[in-house]
Amino acid sequence: MRGKILLIEDDIEFSNLTRMWLKNAGYDVFTAQDGAEGMRRVYSNRPNLVLLDANIPKMDGWEVCRRIRDMSDIPVMMVTVNGKKADKLRGFDLGADDYITKPVDFRELIARVQAVLRRTGSTNIENEPSNFHNGEIEIEWRSRQVYVRGKRVKLSPTEFRILSCLIKNRGWIVTHEQLLEKAWGPNYIGDKSFVKLYIRYLRQKIEENPHTPKLILTERGVGYYFAQASETEEAGTLGS
Repeated sequence: MRGKILLIEDDIEFSNLTRMWLKNAGYDVFTAQDGAEGMRRVYSNRPNLVLLDANIPKMDGWEVCRRIRDMSDIPVMMVTVNGKKADKLRGFDLGADDYITKPVDFRELIARVQAVLRRTGSTNIENEPSNFHNGEIEIEWRSRQVYVRGKRVKLSPTEFRILSCLIKNRGWIVTHEQLLEKAWGPNYIGDKSFVKLYIRYLRQKIEENPHTPKLILTERGVGYYFAQASETEEAGTLGS
């Protein structure tokens, strides 16, 4: 088996069809029909990934996503009819790793499941030094713990992936498209608003003054870069 997937979905027909496609792709699939049962399955089955509908009974998918993210880094993919941009941003804000709108192309679903599992499991932390420290930020790669000026700061998985990408490429400008692909996958190429929103979130958590950032700097019209040690003494290019 390629991994365990928990599908939390109250539409029986859609659930059965999704389960068939996933099993044919080599995954071990568990299902739950409401949010409360879904949370119990998260605890008991320890899935490698959760597929989650937003509109489920007893505990909606938004709350399930929030609770999963509070306790673990298990990848979560929202699969729902809620297709407005505000809904997608809400999902990502709660910690979802991908967001798919119904009706679903099942070949695309399988491809995106594979992409999320690669992306969330490909940080290569075994090849990283035990930590990163530049005087302002310390990161323990293996535990994914982040400390800012000595105080632990909790980042969402998406925020952590973006910060990691910037730090691992320090000295280089990382384009909007590169950050989109790293944090959300190739399906979001071109939608810079996701990047701008999460850069703002990150700055609020790690900068002394988010309005005059000194760590995550902007190269206007191109992307962002993580300041080298000497640059933290100066205010870099501001804004998003």
